Amino acid sequence: MEIKHSQTETKGIFEAIEDGLKVGEMTYSKAGTSKIIIDHTQVDPSQNGKGVGKKLVNAGVAYARENGLKILPLCPFAKKVLTGSEEYQDVLS
Repeated sequence: MEIKHSQTETKGIFEAIEDGLKVGEMTYSKAGTSKIIIDHTQVDPSQNGKGVGKKLVNAGVAYARENGLKILPLCPFAKKVLTGSEEYQDVLS
């Protein structure tokens, strides 16, 4: 599985690609220069239980760490992943 990241001046998206097909996505909005707000995570039902959503969140965390950003998870799934483990505390807003 490949995770692709693209962004504009105010928004971004991480897409999970499997065999050339998009099987999941996580979107975010930029809040100033130091924070991103994860607002949506969606995974194709055929991929349920394969960890696609968590891989998307982890890609967002890696991006935040590389760029010195904090994450505000408004998406219920991302919030559950990020607040459910000590390993993500450094990026939580």
